[in-house]
Amino acid sequence: MQDPNADTEWNDILRRKGILPPKETPQEDEEEEEQLLHQQLSVVKTYESMTLEELEENEDEFNDEDELAMEMYRQKRLAEWKANQIKNVFGEVTEISAQDYVQEVNKAGDGIWVVLHLYKQGIPLCSLINQHLSELARKFPQTKFLKSISNTCIPNYPDRNLPTLFVYYEGEMKAQFIGPLVFGGMNLKCDELEWRLSESGAVKTELEENPRKQIQDQLMTSIRCSEPKHRDSDEDSDED
Repeated sequence: MQDPNADTEWNDILRRKGILPPKETPQEDEEEEEQLLHQQLSVVKTYESMTLEELEENEDEFNDEDELAMEMYRQKRLAEWKANQIKNVFGEVTEISAQDYVQEVNKAGDGIWVVLHLYKQGIPLCSLINQHLSELARKFPQTKFLKSISNTCIPNYPDRNLPTLFVYYEGEMKAQFIGPLVFGGMNLKCDELEWRLSESGAVKTELEENPRKQIQDQLMTSIRCSEPKHRDSDEDSDED
């Protein structure tokens, strides 16, 4: 009887036709493969926990395959690091002058959103918005938040237009919010400003709906509940 595991050309043909089952892997080969896999996983685990500097220091300890895997992993870590650096490059509201405008706004860079607040000291709503922007700058460090005293940035800029927010993307203006009425006055909440900026694209909010809408809905409900019931009064007078 012919051994189905024998290394013969006929048996190879029968295996390709599906007549014979695949050749059994000797137990020793399985153990070697398992040991090799364990070694590879061990190497990966070793350099996954390393910093870029540690990877460079231990380059000589890897063979050719390990060095290839290590280089791929290094590039991955480097890309993640660069993305993280870009993402967290800001984080605060920076004061600029007219001389800084072109560099900080028009040449902000690819993929960069800029929020510029034109303000004036002594205007309460401007101070409130600066407070909100400081909080939003920490929350959204990938967006560049700037502020500038209005008439130093734009000569003769009218006070009636303050506060003013300009939103730019890659140096091009995408939105503008001008004057106290746009912001709703001193009742402006930080999450309401966050929502307005998210509508322009400057920040990616996790808010599901406009917070101002909730306040408006509550106000309308309150008004409806307080309205006099004229219909009932009219019916009573008719009966009399």
